[in-house]
Amino acid sequence: MPNKIPATVITGFLGAGKTTIIRHLLQNNQGRRIAVVVNEFGEIGIDGELLRSCQICDDEEDPNSNILELTNGCLCCTVQEEFFPLMQQLLKRREQIDCMLIETSGLALPKPLVQAFRWPEIRTGATVDSVVTVVDCEAVATGTLAADLNALNAQRQADPNIEHETPIEELFEDQLACADLILLTKTDLVNSQTRLQVQNWLQQQLKPGVKIIPCLEGQIDTDVMFGFNAAVEDNLDSRPSHHDTEAEHEHDDDINSVHLILDQAFEPKILIDKLKYLITQQEIYRIKGFVNVPDKPMRMVLQGVGTRIESFYDRMWKTHELRQTRLVLIGRHLNQTDITAIFR
Repeated sequence: MPNKIPATVITGFLGAGKTTIIRHLLQNNQGRRIAVVVNEFGEIGIDGELLRSCQICDDEEDPNSNILELTNGCLCCTVQEEFFPLMQQLLKRREQIDCMLIETSGLALPKPLVQAFRWPEIRTGATVDSVVTVVDCEAVATGTLAADLNALNAQRQADPNIEHETPIEELFEDQLACADLILLTKTDLVNSQTRLQVQNWLQQQLKPGVKIIPCLEGQIDTDVMFGFNAAVEDNLDSRPSHHDTEAEHEHDDDINSVHLILDQAFEPKILIDKLKYLITQQEIYRIKGFVNVPDKPMRMVLQGVGTRIESFYDRMWKTHELRQTRLVLIGRHLNQTDITAIFR
């Protein structure tokens, strides 16, 4: 029987850079056959499509077979309903997979997902090699932990029973407590002294032996990411969580997503100005998607966290592909009609 498939769980807040890191790992896989599970928020699979555009699976009969999506938005809540059958599907192809990458949503707790690897149907075929937590250096430096202060306040208000700790602080602590490795992103947005202060503060929150590695633009050596052999599911007691005694946890039901599929092309500056205006009018935490730019043969990827909006071109538009602008906006009480009207 083949050895267990090692799975790397990648957790971290919205906008910390998880998808960018996974994309880099796929493009620099060093011959590893990697299966990816992406936990999307919303119906348009932006993260999954962005990973597929790496074009590393083009030689396979089914290029989509190694990147699978869950669209519930919170993997920790749906391990039985969605994750379990997906894992069964992957384990049937065990001899074709060297390792797995599992990207959780920005609101997911890592521990319930790891506990799923204790189920007899899964533990015989897979093991959690490590939990990697992606941390936004700039956000920690400003004291928000997440990239958007409005998102922080929304999470704080979501649980009226919390007194000394906000929900987002507890979630951040849970992500750190479960980690085998910390990847520190957005380090180029702070000076060297601030980065050192953030690293020193983080180190105090971690269990002994957990390393912090700066990670610029998702670039990380694959040999650093794989091969921990931690069997995390077997030593969860050493990774305390605020939610260990809770039967289940709750999320703010007011957080929703709006999906835009637009046939028109946009000049980047005009589109970004529209989005920045929207951010001032509605409580938007995250923007991501693909843009059809006039007279450009390449597709533009757009990603926004808080008021910071970034873009890059990832690949050529395919011959038979609809050149559409597809965006997902995640926020609180977002109104589909009002947002759509701004783009008409």
